[in-house]
Amino acid sequence: MEISFYGAAKSVTGSKHLLTLENGKRILLDCGMFQGGGDHVHDLNRDFGFDPESLDYLVLSHAHTDHTGLIPRLVSMGYRGKIYCTPPTQELCQLLLIDGANIQQSNARKSNGSQEEPLYSQKDAEESLERFVSVPYNKPYTIDDSIELLFTDAGHMLGSAAVNLTIREENETIRLCFTGDVGRYENRILRAPQEFPQADVIICESTYGSKFHAPLEKTEERLRDIVQETCIEKGGKLLIPAFSIGRTQELVYSLNILAEDGRLPEGVNVFVDSPLSVYATDITRSYSEYFNKEMLEFIKTDPDPFGFERLHFITEQEDSKILNALDAPCVIISSSGMMEAGRIRHHLKKNISDPRNTILVTGYCEPSTLGGRLLNGAKKVNIFDEEMEVKADVILMNEYSAHADFSDLVKFLHCQDKEQLQKIFLVHGEESVMKKFKADLEDMGYQGVEIPDFRMSYKIQLHK
Repeated sequence: MEISFYGAAKSVTGSKHLLTLENGKRILLDCGMFQGGGDHVHDLNRDFGFDPESLDYLVLSHAHTDHTGLIPRLVSMGYRGKIYCTPPTQELCQLLLIDGANIQQSNARKSNGSQEEPLYSQKDAEESLERFVSVPYNKPYTIDDSIELLFTDAGHMLGSAAVNLTIREENETIRLCFTGDVGRYENRILRAPQEFPQADVIICESTYGSKFHAPLEKTEERLRDIVQETCIEKGGKLLIPAFSIGRTQELVYSLNILAEDGRLPEGVNVFVDSPLSVYATDITRSYSEYFNKEMLEFIKTDPDPFGFERLHFITEQEDSKILNALDAPCVIISSSGMMEAGRIRHHLKKNISDPRNTILVTGYCEPSTLGGRLLNGAKKVNIFDEEMEVKADVILMNEYSAHADFSDLVKFLHCQDKEQLQKIFLVHGEESVMKKFKADLEDMGYQGVEIPDFRMSYKIQLHK
């Protein structure tokens, strides 16, 4: 069997890993969009590096754009197989892929005066959604006579899964786990990552493989202090770029706790300005069986953990424009988390040069993105082709990260017998982080730890 890495190799975007079996069948794990700036990213999203028509199956770990965003393009270029995922991932992809088509249409670049074709259309998105097959957690699913699929809860976001494949060819078997993105064991809303079956080969994310997150216990207090300083003491706006799915719901839940406890500063309104976030929040409400014990206890006394008196959800574009013109102190949560698209860019353009305001970053931003540049201290940035001075404060709160840190990843791998593991491929991380994580894993006794290059392939020997 051969494993080829067509994305998230020494980077944290564009997740795509291709399995080619000895019998010729081909399985693609995730079909993520590359995010960030530069023509090279644009080109990577147009050219997969493999023939979509040659694929037999596509299996998804979760719904985030860097794991699913190129599915409609894959279908438009000839993929005709099924797409396997958990039920929440299927529902969330119905939102994300249609929304992505609208973004593609509106952001179609102009070159030499002529408009360049978007990556895919709404029709492509709709056709791709017809290929989805939902498979619940912990129920083995036979894809065909040589491939069995099992999803286990990865705890990263609603519906996120580790993809466990048992592949049988003649009298040989290989057990492969693709972790997808692993969540934190200390989680506000969702269950902790679940143990997964013994594997021979693991494709493991490593986003925070060399770092430790701050504990959650004082998160709401710190958030309250930032709201107080920005909105009350400075009289400014607190802008929170956030992924529509997962991060937005956690932030709203924290602000709900502050509001219910009477700790949200008086008179400060909170706006969630993202249609996708509104619909994703509704989907999250409908999957309470995925919540952890603490969250289930909370909703016994507060049936709606994603709603309070001063919270306002905005879907219509005209209302978003009115909000952008608002001069009063407030909190605005809007997508996207890396600030590369969405309504947050309009709010940033209006507010980034005002020292009264604060930009609160709550998750990973790829270094070349607008969010990454702001975190790295950029004094000037380009937004909608206009250079803007950065005078607003930029603050990072990694307490809201949905990714496992070093200790979480080690705990996640602890269920495996090291002697039975042939290979661990580290993906979805920056190279410097991967090198440190690889060295630490080797010190713990893990063998065969590899850091694949982009579009590199490895042969895997099957066991009798």
